[in-house]
Amino acid sequence: MRKNKKMLIFFFLPAGLMMFMFFLIPAVKLIVDSFFKYNIADISQKSFIGLKNYMDVFTSEKFALCVANTVKYVVGAVGIEFMFGLLLALMLNVGFKGSQIMRTLMLTPLMMAPLVSGLVWKYLLSDQFGIINWGLCRLGILDNAHAIMWLSDPKVSLISCILADVWLNTPFIMLVLLAGLQGIDPTYYEAAQIDGASTIKLFYHITLPLLRPNIVIVLLIRVMDALRSFDVIWAMTQGGPNFSSEVISTYIYKSNVRFGQVGEASAMAVIFMIVLLLLAWFFMKNVWKLNED
Repeated sequence: MRKNKKMLIFFFLPAGLMMFMFFLIPAVKLIVDSFFKYNIADISQKSFIGLKNYMDVFTSEKFALCVANTVKYVVGAVGIEFMFGLLLALMLNVGFKGSQIMRTLMLTPLMMAPLVSGLVWKYLLSDQFGIINWGLCRLGILDNAHAIMWLSDPKVSLISCILADVWLNTPFIMLVLLAGLQGIDPTYYEAAQIDGASTIKLFYHITLPLLRPNIVIVLLIRVMDALRSFDVIWAMTQGGPNFSSEVISTYIYKSNVRFGQVGEASAMAVIFMIVLLLLAWFFMKNVWKLNED
């Protein structure tokens, strides 16, 4: 027994050291920095100001705008991704000629890095040479290629980022939900069909209840991932124009790197980290309840 414990410690030690070096130490440094004000000219000079950074964050109109943009981004992107992902999973689960080829092609976005995906969509949505506006013009939907300024119009810049995120992450949701659908015992459907249940009733009374664990897990992963989105937005708009697509992650980066507001950026990061942990706890609590049921 003691030998097994030693072996467990031996195998856990490398992962524990990595977590200590690259998570715990930076997290503690982040929390400590949030209580200080740094001199931009000399970063080694700092003064303790207590909770002033947190007070400045909570009273900042720019931070409030970033929070609102982040909520819009998460709700819009994850909501659309879930709807499309569920529809595609249901369609592929039924099976049809060419479904295997279609499934393979739909995995293409998952093979691309988010930054590359953002750059691709930046060029696709360009009002100068983008293929999206060109195609809409050819279809007669737009009068000219400059009718919609996807990346420079404050009204649609965030929507443009959401479109790129939907294209990038919908296949992931589809895969998780498809795995859940293929794990449902067909006898449930057969018994319900014998009793005269319609397709809609089968979906609401069998498919959705049995798919709930997969839905909760995939929403947890995607909501957490969308909240900290940076690559796609930075590649496409860098948070502009005029803060229209600025989210919490890009604002923290700018505050720290561009403006030298280390203390305030650290306070925002600490608040953001606490919110993510609370959301993770909420979702995992629901997963445990589902497993108990």
